[in-house]
Amino acid sequence: MLDQIPNYTLSSQFLALFAETPFILGISIAVFISAFLTILGKYLKNDKLIYIFKPLTTALILSIVFVGGDLSNTFTKLISLALIFSLAGDVYLMLPKDRFIEGLASFLTAHIILIVALSLQPFGITWWWLLSIAIVGLVMFRILSPHLKNLKIPVAVYISVIVVMAWIGCEGWLASFTLSSSFIAVGSFLFLISDGALALNRFRANFKGAEATVLTTYFLAIWFFALSTLA
Repeated sequence: MLDQIPNYTLSSQFLALFAETPFILGISIAVFISAFLTILGKYLKNDKLIYIFKPLTTALILSIVFVGGDLSNTFTKLISLALIFSLAGDVYLMLPKDRFIEGLASFLTAHIILIVALSLQPFGITWWWLLSIAIVGLVMFRILSPHLKNLKIPVAVYISVIVVMAWIGCEGWLASFTLSSSFIAVGSFLFLISDGALALNRFRANFKGAEATVLTTYFLAIWFFALSTLA
């Protein structure tokens, strides 16, 4: 694997990944085009664009794992399963009828699967990072709590799970500094940002650029997770 070659910097490994697997580059370009059309559909309030390109973007990202990953590997299997649940969450959240609970459950399941997958990689305990990410989770819940009504417990559980995922994801990078662990760390952090922005926009107050922030960070997060199965 590229990250096992000591004289490669992470940036050169990243470029080499696409140079050695041009079909992954092609799929990734299709991902970015589809993601752009999804975001455009949100701002144009064009349901057809959203219904076509939102699930298509996630499906294309999933295809990176199926085409380039080693599906006999447990880590790869778990990442692909997490992406399948993310795809289900995408569908629930874009339906005209409010299916937020079903979407929340789908993404919660995806995050739990990701935690299991990330736990397979070597990681330690970095207390400053653990404390920092725990504070982020507490502040997030404190901001949202007055607006959650009967969703306080589900959202508290969800925040706890995604905080654990972000913590383990970054711990893996701090322990190994490989290309795969770098993808995982970036993906974990972006997922945390995406879900935080989604929650603030839904429960606290709409803010300018919310849709672009949520979707851009989300698609990038799962793209990086997909790439982690190749590095």
